[in-house]
Amino acid sequence: MRELVLGLDIGGTSSRAQVGDLTGRVLGSGSAGGGNPNSHPPEQAVAQVAAAARTALTGLDGAAVRSAVLGMAGVSAMTDPRVAALFEEGWTSLGLDCPVRVVSDCEVAFAAGTGAADGTVLIAGTGAIAARIEDRREAAVAGGHGWLLGDEGSAFWLGREAVRHALRTADRGEVPESGLAGAVLEQVLGDTAGDPMAVRKRLITAVNGAAPIRLAELAPLVTADCAAGGPGAGIVARAADELADTAVRARRDGGTGPVVLAGGLTADGNPVGTALRAALAERLPGVPLPAAGPGAAGAAWLAALDRTGDPPRYPGI
Repeated sequence: MRELVLGLDIGGTSSRAQVGDLTGRVLGSGSAGGGNPNSHPPEQAVAQVAAAARTALTGLDGAAVRSAVLGMAGVSAMTDPRVAALFEEGWTSLGLDCPVRVVSDCEVAFAAGTGAADGTVLIAGTGAIAARIEDRREAAVAGGHGWLLGDEGSAFWLGREAVRHALRTADRGEVPESGLAGAVLEQVLGDTAGDPMAVRKRLITAVNGAAPIRLAELAPLVTADCAAGGPGAGIVARAADELADTAVRARRDGGTGPVVLAGGLTADGNPVGTALRAALAERLPGVPLPAAGPGAAGAAWLAALDRTGDPPRYPGI
């Protein structure tokens, strides 16, 4: 029977799975909703992860999977006996009889960007975190403190800075209908009607009344305003500096190897990603800055590595 491997990249908004063999061939892939038990009820999380894996295994025998790796943020959740038992039931429902190794999302992202064993990875999306990787394992971490304590440079941080810009504008007695402040008012309030004091109060009430993570939805307003030469450019520059500082802190103590960039904000076409590459090139001259490919492919490659010493890389990573 041909040996298969399963890679799972589990987040709060989506779950992705990839099945491959030891020759670097992709045999199936699947996706479903958020499956991180830190942000969803465990039963719901298991159902979504299993759905993604089941789609990836369509037409394949789950018993042929000899190695599986699951990457997610907050791996400590899997030490909860109830959560672990629910996931074991999910693996059984898929016909898996091999262990599923749970690793951090940083380890998966690093593997999705390079075949090197050592280096640094920076993830910048809704949140932000960096890790130093040694022998493909997480050795040190910087950032990732969450929205209340940090996540500087993340999409949440960008959104918060956009609201603060709009509030400062209102503090000056202005209610703009255009620019970054106007865009924030339009998206959060639906209009810009009212005197500055009334708008200010409505904006504060609306933002504080919503889930904090919703601020991340305002990040595209900042990057669009940056591209137009507005005040968003200053926010983007600060975000890039914060992210670069986070990566350098994680790389401390003479870290070597590439800095893998993962997450939507680090993309080449994103103004934050462009500014971040420039900031890192200044701080770490000559260090390669590869972009991470699909996390599920990185997880599958780590699973293959558990079975053989030098497996071929999967397409896209």
